[in-house]
Amino acid sequence: MSTVTQIDAPERTSPEDRYFNRELSWLAFNERVLAEARNTAYPLLERLNFLSISGSNLDEFIMIRVAGLVGQVRSGVGRVSIDGRTPSQQLAAITDKIRQLEQMQQDALAELRPLLAEQGIRITSKDGIEGEAEEWLRQYFLDHIMPVITPQAIDPAHPFPFVANGGIGALFNLVREDDGSRLVEMVLIPNALPRFIRVPGDEGIYVAIDRLICRYAHMLFPGFRIEGDGVFRVLRDSDIEVEEEAEDLVRYFRSAIQRRRRGQVIMLELDESFDPAAEELLRDKLGLQQALVNKTLGMIGISGLASVLDEDRPDLKFTPYSPRYPERVAEHDGDCFAAVREKDFVVHHPYESFEVVVDFLRQAAADPAVISIKQTLYRAGNQSPVVSALVAAAEAGKAVTAVVELKARFDEEQNLKWAGELERAGVQVIYGFIDWKTHAKMSMVVREEEGGYRTYCHFGTGNYHPLTARIYTDLSYFTADPAYGRDAVKLFNFITGYVEPQQTERIAISPISLRERIYHHIDQEIANAQAGKPAAIWAKLNAITEKDVIDRLYEASQAGVRIIMIVRGICCLRPGVPGLSENITVKSIVGRFLEHGRIWAFANGEPLPSDRAKVYITSADAMSRNLNRRVEVMVPIENATVHDQVLEQVLLANLLDTEQSWLLDGENGEYHRLDDDGEPFNCHEYFMTNPSLSGRGGALKDSRVPRLALRKGGA
Repeated sequence: MSTVTQIDAPERTSPEDRYFNRELSWLAFNERVLAEARNTAYPLLERLNFLSISGSNLDEFIMIRVAGLVGQVRSGVGRVSIDGRTPSQQLAAITDKIRQLEQMQQDALAELRPLLAEQGIRITSKDGIEGEAEEWLRQYFLDHIMPVITPQAIDPAHPFPFVANGGIGALFNLVREDDGSRLVEMVLIPNALPRFIRVPGDEGIYVAIDRLICRYAHMLFPGFRIEGDGVFRVLRDSDIEVEEEAEDLVRYFRSAIQRRRRGQVIMLELDESFDPAAEELLRDKLGLQQALVNKTLGMIGISGLASVLDEDRPDLKFTPYSPRYPERVAEHDGDCFAAVREKDFVVHHPYESFEVVVDFLRQAAADPAVISIKQTLYRAGNQSPVVSALVAAAEAGKAVTAVVELKARFDEEQNLKWAGELERAGVQVIYGFIDWKTHAKMSMVVREEEGGYRTYCHFGTGNYHPLTARIYTDLSYFTADPAYGRDAVKLFNFITGYVEPQQTERIAISPISLRERIYHHIDQEIANAQAGKPAAIWAKLNAITEKDVIDRLYEASQAGVRIIMIVRGICCLRPGVPGLSENITVKSIVGRFLEHGRIWAFANGEPLPSDRAKVYITSADAMSRNLNRRVEVMVPIENATVHDQVLEQVLLANLLDTEQSWLLDGENGEYHRLDDDGEPFNCHEYFMTNPSLSGRGGALKDSRVPRLALRKGGA
């Protein structure tokens, strides 16, 4: 693996020299996502998808992270970031970067539009449409849009309308033709209307709903001359803060969701040609003293491009991929319990089907020998087969407990719905802690068998969400080892009854012991390095922002521990700094699938990879919230076959990837595509085309991941 240029910096003591800013690092991640929209190796609609994702990501960043900083500035909070910046300094820095990113998004769209048009897909403005398409759009406006929208005059007699979070509207400057009087009218676009209208026909002509309304506004305002129009979009503060005195979490979240829709405006997007007087009116009425105002010549609301992806053009999309059903379970005729009973196994999503997790619960619901089921639910989606299985189990007389996390951001409303449905079926629903989120992913099934009760466990790195399981890379670990079962009981008792486990046999739990478990192994690697033994750490995370963990890794680097990290998103750690972190390399993988699984591997006195390595999967990232304010689980992989698969297949393949990898430059925080002159390796393609992990340890020994990149920078 090639490395970035080493930094000549003898002393790194200031926060700015030791750490990257969290917010700027996140924006750098979204820039990598956006770069995929310009990746000519991808089909055109997939490139458009990456562009849409970058827009959706940026919207959430503004609604949550920027809103938080604005609130701190407004309240006079003097808290500084990990790199020593005040909220005001961070706002100034990220505002500039947000504007750069939004311009880059418009540039990417401008590049994609003609390429898509060549393939018969036109994403057009209000101009350039004529003939039959023009007539169809006109009639569509009359029949489907005009009855739904409501123009409202903006004057002292009419209160300024409320613009919901994410709401798009248009302002019109009108002149009455008979007397020359002037009027300002607003049209808010209901969420029920589609973001893009597709004109019927072989050619896919897509017109944004706001452009369509502006195009036919003369039909909306007969007797007036339209002297100007402009489209705008509003983003509001969307975070929900739980108050300690909240007595009823369900009632609190129902009201909080309503409050979120009316949160403070954080950003106003405008057409570049937006009338100055109308802009001033919006600024005044929306209360934009501390909001960002962004003008663009391109499309407002880039995330809305997702609707164009419904175009039936498989030639412009990735070749469909059907995940394999785990061979271990298939060999037992679909009997999940028989498969787990024989030996622990791991399932690698999305390459292996999430359906096995659902089948595990469905089988438990239908099995008369099953006594009880316990399940955590963080995000389960709009249509959840997991919830359906739990309902069926309760209706079949099983003792079913579901820990439903109401604080899962943007899924609060859906989780309230699931909680109600589960309770009506007789499931014991627990909402966990007021101050902490329950983020651990686990199921526990107790089954009556010969000799007593046996506990079957599923531990995962991802959510029980059937849709994200098709695009997020995650691990599902199934075991019937009694020690894991006893630990699972303690973890559920901790969540449901606040009974803090004094000791566990296998797993580590946040916020009780997970941090300490990581520190123990880092310290062991430091001791091994000081004793002249092989010392290395491999880690795969979504983010690393926790100062104390970073400092511990710096200490390990200085002791000679070789550390390679795959950090998909935020990374506040500065790699490759002499005297601080010269033994640390950080890379990020962005590709067809979203890297989501978290893995730690510690050399334990032998060169990595080896059978002696300590390997863990976990639901937790190296962030303060995960280690201090969330219930998380960290699971050791002790079964030899599973250990080999997680370490020498999943983790190693990610380390060796060259085609989707970006290296972090510790000097300036910039990421550069991996420049490797050796044989290219794409870990996503590798797992799509190689055998199922579960039950195939021997087969994988024969087709082991090529260790190409270990020739450079390996441990």
